[in-house]
Amino acid sequence: MSSSSRPLKWRSAALTDGASRAPARAMLRASGLTDADLERPLIGVANTWIEIGPCNYHLRELAVDVKEGIREAGGTPLEFNTVSISDGITMGSEGMRTSLVSREVIADSIELVARGNMFDAMVVLVGCDKTIPAAVMALARLDIPGLVLYGGSIAPGRWQDRDVTIQDVFEAVGAHAAGTLSTADFDALERQACPGAGACGGQFTANTMATVCEVIGLAPFGSASVPATDADKGAVARSAGVMVMDVLRRNLRPRQIVTRAALENAIAAVAATGGSTNAVLHLLAIAREAGVPLDIDDFDRISNRVPLLADLKPGGKFVATDLHRAGGIPLVVKRLLEGGFLHADSITVTGRTIGEHAAEATEAADQTVVRPLSNPLKPTGGLVILKGNIAPDGCVVKVAGYDLRTHVGPARVFDSEELAFDAVNRNTIRPGDVVVIRYEGPSGGPGMREMLGVTAAMVGAGLGDSVALLTDGRFSGATRGLMAGHVAPEAAHGGPIAALREGDMITFDLAARTLSVDLSPADLAARLAQLPPRPAPVTSGVMGKYARLVSSAAQGAVTA
Repeated sequence: MSSSSRPLKWRSAALTDGASRAPARAMLRASGLTDADLERPLIGVANTWIEIGPCNYHLRELAVDVKEGIREAGGTPLEFNTVSISDGITMGSEGMRTSLVSREVIADSIELVARGNMFDAMVVLVGCDKTIPAAVMALARLDIPGLVLYGGSIAPGRWQDRDVTIQDVFEAVGAHAAGTLSTADFDALERQACPGAGACGGQFTANTMATVCEVIGLAPFGSASVPATDADKGAVARSAGVMVMDVLRRNLRPRQIVTRAALENAIAAVAATGGSTNAVLHLLAIAREAGVPLDIDDFDRISNRVPLLADLKPGGKFVATDLHRAGGIPLVVKRLLEGGFLHADSITVTGRTIGEHAAEATEAADQTVVRPLSNPLKPTGGLVILKGNIAPDGCVVKVAGYDLRTHVGPARVFDSEELAFDAVNRNTIRPGDVVVIRYEGPSGGPGMREMLGVTAAMVGAGLGDSVALLTDGRFSGATRGLMAGHVAPEAAHGGPIAALREGDMITFDLAARTLSVDLSPADLAARLAQLPPRPAPVTSGVMGKYARLVSSAAQGAVTA
């Protein structure tokens, strides 16, 4: 991992050194760089700052601290920006189709700028659902020394004397439509749920993927739990800038960190914290970029042996700031170490092993956020992979927060999220139903929209414990209830979900790990053969390109 003889300007010298590079130096001087700056290693600072939404809103300020740390440690920071899409803002609209697409665009843009400018190392600042996996994907592709810094969670809002998150607002939509929440209370909740900068406050996708980054070893240990507006966040950012220079000196590469063992550690942490189903999609994509074999069945195998320990929203009581006070992600990792669920010798960006860090984790007195191994919330983790004649290639169910293990009911079939949401709002979904939302997959959407608008409305309408749902789209990390997402193959590619009809009897059997419809193979095949060709929803621009290139959700929905 170390290479003391290798020059620190191992890439950027080709851009800045020698008489032939005078034009490049002239351009860089015009941007404010000095002779001293040009003599130092060039460190890319990829920023996913955006003014639209709280998750990434504060990253401009954090970047200042990161760059100070880089300069202090002997590097020249060069900041650049990329894009971001707020899932919470676009949810339930056509704009949500762009969210998963943005993961590929972010990773591509970081890769392009880093390759073009021949950075010697990188820090990537992230703050929301897709920016985090995109950062790891880009670093794995580039395989240059680097690390990820998470902007941190938002503080909870306060409404009717309790902590609330954006999840409560989405669920309030259903309660308001059902007439059980007044307009005045609905308005007050909306105004108080999100008090400032930071990513959505439960163990939703952003905090799940931040957990992944720290446990996988690409984020400085202990950094991800620190909330966005915490007084210590600036110091965390500055230390990340210092650390990347040490990573460069040691020549520690992302692919040395993102190993099979590290990925299994990350899956275990997702299972133990009741994390988002999107982690399945993103970890499959990360593994592909790192050249590490990983299969959708690995998630079920690992989750089935790891207990659910963290009592976090959406299924539990607490928010991310509570976890920070309890001991943060290090405390979760310590539990995994104590239970024998951790590959303790996996290296991290600090140069130390995950086991060494875990052994030093501290725990707040009387905390109840992370359970002891002797008293887990559940004996197995929060993710289950189902297969069957509806989903031959698999689908993902999050089981944290409820105990229902089977559900048999008639299909209510909708060919878009909007149609399903309208049915919930019109109170036409009945207890026992199985809501089917299709043609929302990676290619068929395109973009594999999250269904939080529908799932939260169902919970708000009082149907969360009596209705199941399956889709070839995705779920938000804030989704709760018996919901199967990522059904593969997707409807647009002739998956069996396309053959389902109103009233078909569908069975969820979590113990048997099956999702099935009461139809014979011959009947399913006949129905699929009778389906008329379905025109592509979009054929041009970035969305058309994505629809043509994207792989199955069972393979991470990647485009390369």
